[in-house]
Amino acid sequence: MSVFNRAETDQFSYGAATYILCPILEGDSRTAPEGREEEAKGLARAIGLDIIACRSFKVRRPNAKTLIGGGQVEAAMEAIEANNIEIVIVDNVLTPIQQRNLENKFKTKVIDRTGLILEIFGERAETAEGRLQVELAHLDYQAGRLVRSWTHLERQRGGFGFLGGPGETQIEADRRMIRARMAKLRRQLAEVQKTRGLQRKRRQRAPWPVIALVGYTNAGKSTLFNRLTGRDMLSADMLFATLDPKMAEIKLPGIAKVILSDTVGFVSELPTQLIAAFRATLEEVLNADLILHVRDISHEETFLQKQDVENVLSELGLNISGPDEDIISEKSDIPIMELWNKCDLLDEDAKEDLTHKVSQDKNIMLISAHNGEGIDNLINVISQKLLEGSEQKQIIFAPQHGAALAWSYENGDVEELSRDENGNVTANIILPKTLWGRFSERFQDIMVDI
Repeated sequence: MSVFNRAETDQFSYGAATYILCPILEGDSRTAPEGREEEAKGLARAIGLDIIACRSFKVRRPNAKTLIGGGQVEAAMEAIEANNIEIVIVDNVLTPIQQRNLENKFKTKVIDRTGLILEIFGERAETAEGRLQVELAHLDYQAGRLVRSWTHLERQRGGFGFLGGPGETQIEADRRMIRARMAKLRRQLAEVQKTRGLQRKRRQRAPWPVIALVGYTNAGKSTLFNRLTGRDMLSADMLFATLDPKMAEIKLPGIAKVILSDTVGFVSELPTQLIAAFRATLEEVLNADLILHVRDISHEETFLQKQDVENVLSELGLNISGPDEDIISEKSDIPIMELWNKCDLLDEDAKEDLTHKVSQDKNIMLISAHNGEGIDNLINVISQKLLEGSEQKQIIFAPQHGAALAWSYENGDVEELSRDENGNVTANIILPKTLWGRFSERFQDIMVDI
């Protein structure tokens, strides 16, 4: 059963008349109303919906039945009828009862923020692992919802069905079948995670440092990835342009090879189902030697976006001591740099002010992945970061350790001290701390005091 191939002619998704409601609950400081609306519109556009109107309003006391008050419901009903709305998006989390009640009142399909994000992920997943992860997250979300969104007999549209579609004749509350499917997906993901773990161990045994790009969705990570690698993978001005992680080799000054990893973008209130399902993928960040946090510094909510990213990283197991301190892993120190991207969109005064701020913090850089501004300097700084804390150790290489000696020449500084009559080479080796760990993993029969 395929649930990923959405037909281009599916009128229930592409071009569907959409009405967006952005209820702002008491104490919700996530973003300003204008920012909330723009992000909600961006999420809707990501799956080709035609936005007819978008309204934000405050909700002092959430209604247990509909989340929003009766007056807002009435106003929405009038707008829906007047504009022949097909889909209503509520930019907040709805309970199953609230979603059902709103659908009954609006006489149209209703999806909340979680369902919308899951729908986007369902469209964008490209790898087998990504598809398994998104489907598991979808089913977890759907398990308690009696909405027209999951069937095992007839499906005539793609995505994950939050937007409905023809042919859905099986009752969606068939929880037994959902649980069985979830159990199967978890078994398949366990195998995938086992394979990913083996791949990670192989990379750790390899001599190459790993750099992970993280950031809010549409911050410019993929554009930076393309700039640094010379590749031409999808990078677009849209939310969640990248879903499946990408890796590539790059060369830096003084380092023959570095692995650069581009991860899925984060977003405020990222569904917990997705964090859980994508944990194996996101945990690649925990094994990086350097984390580059790419921020859209031109965005009016850039600081809140930073907080959202750090919140997700915390859920993955990274300890964040404070807003201006490095992120520290539970297992090892992982240095992090903030890249203030899209400086080309700033006016001269704002750019000058930020340039002054950046000059006072060695862990922040002002760049434009789009036009290349600051990229050459960034490359040099990254290289310096990876080479920081280099240590010198004296090692005796036996004749059978020629590969280890050659590796040392390629990745560090080598000073040969002596060669004895048996062919043993004594040398002083200077390597970054991260590479000493990889040396020990790769050449386990050579004693190294880490």
